[in-house]
Amino acid sequence: MNFDILSLFPGMFSGPFDESIIKRAKDKQLIDISLHNIRDWATDKHQTADDAPYGGGAGMVLKAGPLASCIESVKRRHPASTVVFTSPQGRRLTHNIAVELSKSSGLIIVCGRYEGIDERIRSLYAEDDISLGDFVLSGGEIAAMAIVDSVTRLIPGALGSNESAETDSFGDGLLEYPHYTRPPEFKGLSVPEALLSGNHELIRKWRRKESLRKTRSLRPDMLSTVILTREDRKMLTEIEQEDDCVM
Repeated sequence: MNFDILSLFPGMFSGPFDESIIKRAKDKQLIDISLHNIRDWATDKHQTADDAPYGGGAGMVLKAGPLASCIESVKRRHPASTVVFTSPQGRRLTHNIAVELSKSSGLIIVCGRYEGIDERIRSLYAEDDISLGDFVLSGGEIAAMAIVDSVTRLIPGALGSNESAETDSFGDGLLEYPHYTRPPEFKGLSVPEALLSGNHELIRKWRRKESLRKTRSLRPDMLSTVILTREDRKMLTEIEQEDDCVM
């Protein structure tokens, strides 16, 4: 899968994209990441890519000309790629949206900066807008990193096991169950007996129940969007009774 990232600060990506899962996916040629400095498409000697906003006000706005030329140049090389803008007004990035994006042949991610991007660029080129949430970042680079990371994890072969992506939090609409590793006891706290039993069915049930418990406690809103089995509903009843006993 091709990722083309358009930014005024491409150097910000050198660390995150040279480590861990992203690096391994690149080494396996599962993904290709190209960074494009928007200033390279400016036509003046100072490589000016931003200007003061019409109507006055604080801050600067990314100019239409250089950004349009950059997008068009990249789009010519990857015509099937989807142009995605990082923007506070975009769809909030979720697991389901990451799955949707992972089915694209490629993504051209435009990183916003300063007060924003000339609105005409959005009107002409934007095919999607993605936001990380209702908070302010200095630019869209961090959002672009999150998009690349969340999408790459879903590409077959990117993780050590495809099961890892399937069982991650949100993979089945629930938060993930707790994890433990050696030693079996640490500072007076023990690993749950079910995980030490070697009984695969007992382990499966424990993990499912704890996933439901965590979701019910921390993100109860998610339960309304999940298709619950009869076993799930029974577990939720047990969890409610257990919690009532604790109270």
